[in-house]
Amino acid sequence: MYDRFRFSQRARRAGITVVAAALLFSGAAFGGRLAMQAQPVASAQTPVPIARAAGGARDSYSDIVKVVAPAVVTIRVEGRAQMSPTGFQDDDLFRRFFGDPFGDQSPRGQRGPRMFRQRGLGSGVVVTNDGYILTNHHVVDGADNITVDFTDGRSLKAKVIGSDEKSDLAVVKVDGSNLKTMALGNSDVVEVGDVVLAVGNPLGVGQTVTMGIVSAKGRSTNDGNYEDFIQTDAPINQGNSGGALVNLKGELVGINSQIMSNSGGNIGIGFAIPTNMARRVMDDLRRDGKVHRGQLGVTIQPVTPDMAESLGLKDAQGVIVSSVAADSAADRAGVKKGDVIKSFNGQPVTDFNALRNRVADTAPGASAALVVIRDGSEKTLSVKLDEAAPAKSARDERGDPAGEKAALGVTVAPLTPELAARAGLPRDAHGLLVQDVDPDSRAADAGIQAGDVIQEVNRKPVQTVDELRSAVRNSSSKPALILVHRGNSDHFVTVRPS
Repeated sequence: MYDRFRFSQRARRAGITVVAAALLFSGAAFGGRLAMQAQPVASAQTPVPIARAAGGARDSYSDIVKVVAPAVVTIRVEGRAQMSPTGFQDDDLFRRFFGDPFGDQSPRGQRGPRMFRQRGLGSGVVVTNDGYILTNHHVVDGADNITVDFTDGRSLKAKVIGSDEKSDLAVVKVDGSNLKTMALGNSDVVEVGDVVLAVGNPLGVGQTVTMGIVSAKGRSTNDGNYEDFIQTDAPINQGNSGGALVNLKGELVGINSQIMSNSGGNIGIGFAIPTNMARRVMDDLRRDGKVHRGQLGVTIQPVTPDMAESLGLKDAQGVIVSSVAADSAADRAGVKKGDVIKSFNGQPVTDFNALRNRVADTAPGASAALVVIRDGSEKTLSVKLDEAAPAKSARDERGDPAGEKAALGVTVAPLTPELAARAGLPRDAHGLLVQDVDPDSRAADAGIQAGDVIQEVNRKPVQTVDELRSAVRNSSSKPALILVHRGNSDHFVTVRPS
């Protein structure tokens, strides 16, 4: 819920605007998803009549704005944030001159963490007249209360139907009537150079419309998520997250999600999640409360020109398989290390992201044709896809007393090749990447930090959350010996029993 920009040249989420205390919000995975039967989204509308000047050229986009603006909403979120008094706030001289900013009257040395309310806002798009709204995962992640403001002046409470971190999409629901909806366009037919409008509530100033063109398609920021961004130079700023990217027919073609900036403000490089990806994720979230994705079970890397020459390939196209997981879909289909994957279900594979998205978009259990080059010969393999396991956290099972006893107070995710590379490990390395550490946890006391990779517990490898929790639980009354990779080295830490 906190604005996640770090003001660098890398892509950042278009972030909700924080409108109260600027405190880091510690949001666990949002619970309470409601599984239900999906209803049809808004049907295609008649193309918007074009406003033209006397010479025949368009001189206004007001006709489009009148159609789409009522379907774009402001999403206000509220949640709890924790801050512990540190630094100058612990200093007696500071307290003598400025008082206790935490309002603490307890004796020195007994002050603990304080809970605060943090508020922020983002944007969303109404896609059904019974109140389903598309927005970003990072807009509602960890929110306790969600309020949706409509352009007609109504404010309605909302609940999260489902949220998917890997695509940065979420679906929320309000109970209302006579809601204006936006038609979902076909993002596959969007072309570079098309004029688009971005609609949202940047920086909390109120609904704002900006105009630009589609600058590129198929973009990825390489952060390990499922990305196939539409890039646009239509100005997008903080608070535009979850808002609409609209074509000149008044159709939704993207959900605004990230920008690239070295200052946190718009510099003309914005990214929107294509509507076709959003539609599929939304359907899964509405039906089951989670997203089902296919999985192949290979580690891959790009084919470089030198690799192509070494392998006798005509060009540096496709991806090369560097490892195959045992008993995976790829293993059962006969995929071998060193195979070069050229196409998946008839679609050329140009890079890792393209293959990953196409596999993920294929239903688990479905069969797909995989064309590979092996020893200079082309082979077609039939592969029946597995289901990708969602990223899990060690906080996911708080209701289980045994799980609570074994919990370390960390949020972890299994290593993917991309996460392994960023951690300085081989792409086929195994373990669990520490994404977040509760400052009051046993893991924090042991010195475990976000970014660490947990490789072993009590000299046994761990690759899943269940393995981690089981290994810690089995430590019984003894401290758990944990092998952690940090930077360029491995080291052991001990975590005392709870």
